[in-house]
Amino acid sequence: MGEITPSENEWLIMEIIWRAGRSMTASEVIEELKDSVRISDKTIRVMINRLVAKGVLEYSVDEKDARVYHYRAVRSREECLAFKSERFINNFFGGDASLAIASFLRSARISGRQLEELRNLVEEMERKQ
Repeated sequence: MGEITPSENEWLIMEIIWRAGRSMTASEVIEELKDSVRISDKTIRVMINRLVAKGVLEYSVDEKDARVYHYRAVRSREECLAFKSERFINNFFGGDASLAIASFLRSARISGRQLEELRNLVEEMERKQ
């Protein structure tokens, strides 16, 4: 099966749509991206079409102008992150989540507050088992 989550550049488009919390036209997405990235309008439209093909976005045709499509997110940011995380762990750590977490912890700069949040998360997970 092909990739079903946004690529790095497609993620930029999704962040705009998730942040808006509503459907958006390609022109609106392009307008939002124009000052932050150097990607052509045509490339952005291609990426939007790829997101539709992946099932991350869906569209409806404008009632007043059939040339205008309104795109909305089908998958939430959290759902896409979960898919990406699972795929990353499978591809780089042989599916061993504890190995992935240990690797990140060894290489990350973690504040005391963040470490406490991680402890709380582990305790919560232990209670659920």
